[in-house]
Amino acid sequence: MLYVGCAQWTHAAWPQPSRDKLRSYASWCNAVESNTTFYATPSRSTVENWAAQTPPDFRFVVKLPQVITHERRLTNTETELRAFLHAIEPLGPRNHAVWIQLPAAFSPTDLGTLAAFLHSAPREHRYAVEVRHRSFFDDPQAAANLERVLARAQAEWIPFDTGTLFSRRPTSFAERDAWMKKPRVARRTRALTGCPIVRYIGRDSVAETVDGWAYLVDLVVTWLSEGRSPTIFLHTPDNAEALNLARRFHAAVAAAVPTLAPLPEPAEIEPPTLF
Repeated sequence: MLYVGCAQWTHAAWPQPSRDKLRSYASWCNAVESNTTFYATPSRSTVENWAAQTPPDFRFVVKLPQVITHERRLTNTETELRAFLHAIEPLGPRNHAVWIQLPAAFSPTDLGTLAAFLHSAPREHRYAVEVRHRSFFDDPQAAANLERVLARAQAEWIPFDTGTLFSRRPTSFAERDAWMKKPRVARRTRALTGCPIVRYIGRDSVAETVDGWAYLVDLVVTWLSEGRSPTIFLHTPDNAEALNLARRFHAAVAAAVPTLAPLPEPAEIEPPTLF
């Protein structure tokens, strides 16, 4: 299975109804990054609504709240983690992975903390870790140590591929803003589990974005041939074209893997009425 999606399920530039935007999004893509959970644990009723708007085969990658990852730095977070996992329980199998995005200051010297957190985390969930400290990408020993920690917990390493974004200087406000905020780290192409996740960010130019993901299409084809089920999230500096790009990426892989399960057909948007 190949899952593709975006960093959000609503955008002013996307064709969406005024209500049930997640339901509309789920007719375009079969996965989404749940970034809103970083700022606060959602209510259980909110998550029940998310589940009601998505088919059973839709997948969320839900980000842990910042109080766990950034404020407490994975220490003494049992109460907060338990509350979060209880809140997202209505997603059931739609909860593809719990996304542990760590701050840039989380370095190789903190791996013991990560190991302890993953060891104590409930095993009924899959975990995926995103690191941003340069040492994990520049120092082979640091990378190997992280991979060992993740392997013990059967957790995945989520790379944020910013190579295309940084391939040349920014030409717009959105690209300049992305240059300031996104991590500039080396590209990773190694899957640690059967469910690798990659976050890819391109540029304002659709052509440059598509040219930059050529390697990723080949990599996903290889992963599928190995029996893996990858998830690819498509970003651009302003994400205006991300929805179309996610479907275009899936189509590029499907051209090489004809047996790939198709994406749903986008739901038609009813024109607004006066009454």
